[in-house]
Amino acid sequence: MTPEQMSEKASRLFLDGFHCSQAVFAVGAEMLEVDAPDVISAMAPFGGGIASTGNICGTLSGAIAALGLLMGKKEPSARDHRAMWRLSFKMVRKFEAITAQYGGMNCTDIARVDWKDRDQVKAFYKAPDSRRCTECARIIGETAMELGKLLEEVDLK
Repeated sequence: MTPEQMSEKASRLFLDGFHCSQAVFAVGAEMLEVDAPDVISAMAPFGGGIASTGNICGTLSGAIAALGLLMGKKEPSARDHRAMWRLSFKMVRKFEAITAQYGGMNCTDIARVDWKDRDQVKAFYKAPDSRRCTECARIIGETAMELGKLLEEVDLK
C-alpha cells in the first residue's frame, strides 16, 4: 500500500464509521501486513481527543501506535527498535504542521466540538458539511500519508 493509498483509505474508513485513531492505525497495520483487529478495537477510545476530552487528536495516537506496532518491544526485557523514538518524534512534528492552521493538535482545536454536548456531537456526525467530513477527513488523510512515508523509511535490520 502506498502512502497515497493509505491517505485515501484512512479518510474513507473514518467517513464510514471508524474513529480517527482507528482509521489511521488500521491503514498503518495494513501497510505493515499485520492483522490487528484487537488493536484497532483498542484504539477506539482515543477518538474525540482521547476519551472525548478534546485533548490530543486521536489521529496522531493512531499514527504513533502504528509505529509502535512495527518497532515497539513485545516483552519487558526486549529493546525498542532504535528508530522508533526518532520516527515517532518526526510524526509528531509532521502532525503539528498539518494542524498548525487550527491553532493546535487538540481535537477541540480541529473539530470544534464539545464532546459532552449531545447536539454538537450529533451535528458533527450527521451534517454532510460538518468539520468531520471536511477538516477531520482531510487531516486523517494527510496524517496517514505522512505515516506511510515514515514507514517506508524503516530499515528493520
